[in-house]
Amino acid sequence: MIILSDADVEKLLDMGEAIDAVEEAFREYAMGNVVMPARSTIMVPRYNGSISFMPSYLTGLDAQATKIISIYPDNRARGLPTTAAWIVVNDPETGMIEAFMDATYLTAVRTGAVTGVAARYLAPEDAGVAAVFGAGVQGRTQAWAACTVRDIETVYVFDLVEEARDSFAEEMTEKLEVEVVAAGSGEEACEDADIVLTATTSPKPVLRREWLKDVVHVSAIGAFYPDWRELDTATVAGSKLVIDDYEGIMQEAGDVLIPIAEGAMTEDDIYAELKELVSGQKPGRTPEDGVTVFKSVGIAIQDSSVANLVLRKLRG
Repeated sequence: MIILSDADVEKLLDMGEAIDAVEEAFREYAMGNVVMPARSTIMVPRYNGSISFMPSYLTGLDAQATKIISIYPDNRARGLPTTAAWIVVNDPETGMIEAFMDATYLTAVRTGAVTGVAARYLAPEDAGVAAVFGAGVQGRTQAWAACTVRDIETVYVFDLVEEARDSFAEEMTEKLEVEVVAAGSGEEACEDADIVLTATTSPKPVLRREWLKDVVHVSAIGAFYPDWRELDTATVAGSKLVIDDYEGIMQEAGDVLIPIAEGAMTEDDIYAELKELVSGQKPGRTPEDGVTVFKSVGIAIQDSSVANLVLRKLRG
């Protein structure tokens, strides 16, 4: 059995390759070549956390993996990651465990990667400015993905913690080789943004429609409970809305469930699942589109596809 640490995985993972792997996984999903039971989650209210189990099998690629992921928003104050994860990879032929890998970094990259896939189909082709809400690990990979699929020249970052956004700006300017600016407010961050990325643990909206330009793409990955949301109702209800997976969204995504409960939209207002864009069943952004929104709660095929990529690269 191969055992890989976060550091081992980081050496093997490139965002461009991860985006391609996740896009291929969604294409396989559209073709019906996926076995993916619903995510099983244990809530731990005593410690304000949750632990989820996410198995999947990409039959066309013969890639199987199960992820265990914990989400503890209070960990930031403890100096621990908000999101921590581990992946077990089984050999589909024998059932034997092939690998056990720390998946905290992998989860951050694959979450960035799905945003990158969505942006390929939904972000304006000439997008040059991005805004990031949330200066944590997820915010970093969201910015990385946006800069991978579009020619981004400037990234604005906003976080309630000034030190965090300043650190983000300094670190990501060097990593992405673009200008990264710490914004003083969410509104300031969005002023010129063609792509807006939300990666926070806020239960209440951090983004408002009046801050956005007429033509913009929004990707929301941070809210993961049915009563939590990062986007206000006007942003979601007035958009061309694409989701990662219908079942998961209708169970967990307050960004969609709350506007529906308010009567501002219905389930029929969801334009497409991402697999429909990737497979060509529906077009992505068209010249008539203004605000596009991609909402993701994360699905297991993202993990199995990227874990498979890591093992392929390790074995050469």
